[in-house]
Amino acid sequence: MAPTPAHRCLSLCLLLALSGLSLPARAVELVVATVNNGHMLTLQRLTPQFERSHPGVRVKWVTLEENALRQQVTRDIATRAGQFDVMTIGGYEATVWSGRGWLKPITPSRGYEVDDLLPMIRQALSHKEQLYALPFYGESVMTLVRTDLLQQAGVSLPQRPSWEQVAQAAARLHDPAKGVSGICLRGKPGWGENMPLIGIMANTHGGQWFDMGWRPQLTTAPWRQAVTLYSELLRKHGPAGAQANGFNENLALFSQGRCAIWVDATVAGAFVNRAEESRVAGKVGFLQAPVASTPKGAQWLWTWALAIPASSTKAAAAQAFIEWATSREYTALVARTEGWSAVPSGTRRSTYANPAFRQANPHAEVELTALAAADQNDPTLPRSPYVGIQWVGIPEFQAIGTVVGQQISTLLQPQPPKVEQVLAQAQQAVERKMREAGYIKEGVKDSAKD
Repeated sequence: MAPTPAHRCLSLCLLLALSGLSLPARAVELVVATVNNGHMLTLQRLTPQFERSHPGVRVKWVTLEENALRQQVTRDIATRAGQFDVMTIGGYEATVWSGRGWLKPITPSRGYEVDDLLPMIRQALSHKEQLYALPFYGESVMTLVRTDLLQQAGVSLPQRPSWEQVAQAAARLHDPAKGVSGICLRGKPGWGENMPLIGIMANTHGGQWFDMGWRPQLTTAPWRQAVTLYSELLRKHGPAGAQANGFNENLALFSQGRCAIWVDATVAGAFVNRAEESRVAGKVGFLQAPVASTPKGAQWLWTWALAIPASSTKAAAAQAFIEWATSREYTALVARTEGWSAVPSGTRRSTYANPAFRQANPHAEVELTALAAADQNDPTLPRSPYVGIQWVGIPEFQAIGTVVGQQISTLLQPQPPKVEQVLAQAQQAVERKMREAGYIKEGVKDSAKD
């Protein structure tokens, strides 16, 4: 009688057992959700290094545009669907989700050097002194300027310009006949797209999202001033189709020499000065974020970090990957393989202390200064009841920020509505949401009326 497949399998198992060998264990597959930016794409290219040192682990990447990433990971973690083992999140999610028990706490291993993390970044990812994510890179906001165009136009800007000075410079440098827009700003609607910039513009004009009674303040003078300035800058001196542009789109425009001024995340400095990727390398100056009537809340604080959802059944492998990706060893690996200009910044003291990093990243000092000045526990000139600078640390903010961002985006249309009309509609929508959620108590005076 011929041996059956079952007999052959049993014979093989007995042979392996007698020889002291074992069947190969099935590899653990980690599904990682991340955003489609340059640093994350570098991490994906270098992940085989981690897999070689962890032969029982394989990493599968799900790479998404920023808005899509936020939607998918929020839906997955809220429903405990368990699609992802590692999620790329920010300080907002770390603040809100850790309090809801949606993230696994992370206690780094002894060799991780957790005390090397920048204090404000570590705090942004902690809840009650417990870390819930590890930072891949951190950022604030700065003003990028074409130094050659400024010189040609006889325009100068101080290290900490005002928004008025930036607007005047944008008007002088706007030259559509030569394919150069005076300024590029985020126009794509979303709580993490156009609203971080608009939020800090409102802050530095003396505004806030909510007063101490949780009443929205979107119809106050600071918001009107900020939103009017924002919309006029893009309509008069911005690129065509600005309402479709987020960070990546503006990075491409600036790197192609099509923007004279760009106000956005400090991480941009790592890309615009790479000669192989940018036509304007060596022609870029880095200034602090613009201010208006107050410096309070004029620069945001953000970190793209790696976290483990509570639904993951592969926490040990996930933490091993997260520690590797955010370690000093990974920084050294990127420096060796990609160069110091490609190193993720905004997370570790040791990175900024390295002379090679500073030499390759002329924006480093501006970035570190901006990060140190960003206080998400005291973000606005008037007292506010929330944590967060460009976001508000409540679960409802994702929906609120996106609705307001969509309404403000209409100001960039060819035939836009009035600013007052847009903000009145936004005020009504946000107030309705806050009442439904139980934040606003009846009888509290409406301080948004002025």
